[in-house]
Amino acid sequence: MTKKIDQLLSKDEFEKKLRAMGRMYHIHHPFHIRMYKGECTKEEIQGWVANRFYYQTAIPIKDAAIMSNNPPLEDRRKWIDRIIDHDSVGGGIEAWLELGEAVGLNKEDLISHKYVLPSVKFAVEAYINFAKQRPWKEAAMSSLTEMFAPEIHQQRLNTWPDNYPWIEPKGLRYFQKRLSEARRDVQHGLSLTLEEFNTVELQDKACEILQFKLDILWTMCDALYLAYELKQPPYFNIEGVEDEQRKINCSE
Repeated sequence: MTKKIDQLLSKDEFEKKLRAMGRMYHIHHPFHIRMYKGECTKEEIQGWVANRFYYQTAIPIKDAAIMSNNPPLEDRRKWIDRIIDHDSVGGGIEAWLELGEAVGLNKEDLISHKYVLPSVKFAVEAYINFAKQRPWKEAAMSSLTEMFAPEIHQQRLNTWPDNYPWIEPKGLRYFQKRLSEARRDVQHGLSLTLEEFNTVELQDKACEILQFKLDILWTMCDALYLAYELKQPPYFNIEGVEDEQRKINCSE
């Protein structure tokens, strides 16, 4: 999707190229556009929260995998902060559970991942495996989709209270929390990428890695769009498949 780099870019040019890839961020996916416009049903919002929680729980696991590949001490310290952001008392995981309860989901159902779609599971597991198997610098820079995250968090804070007044306001704490955390993490991740990916081949690889992460987020939205808007969850057209095997309605 992104034109290959054929000559070494300056740091400014390289950063501009990476940021330009935000045009493929999942904020532009039809499912997210409907969410932004207030067109999603309660079932769709609940489905998104339940599926996205599977991704949220993977973030500290991914970060721990990066640390296990032995980055330098200073980088490990910064990555510890990322894990604490999500796993600490009152951190991101708990904030997302609050969001789940605010949209009417059962906490135990969220934790059990009973409503997570197969495509979402595959996408998230691919991300974790990438972080485990690739050199730590490559795995670290895959997090650079955070460059685009503050916009999507602010969008939800700006529009959800009016578009979805049935959602309890306290449930929006996660988005407020991530506004500052994501910007901090971007400073570290972007600085690392601009410094370490310093050949034509490495700059091109960085773009491929960022595209991989964009693909993961887009694929998750594809699964939600198919299941909730088109009403075609997994095995929807197969007779004899038990409802429990393809259950996506979180309100039931």
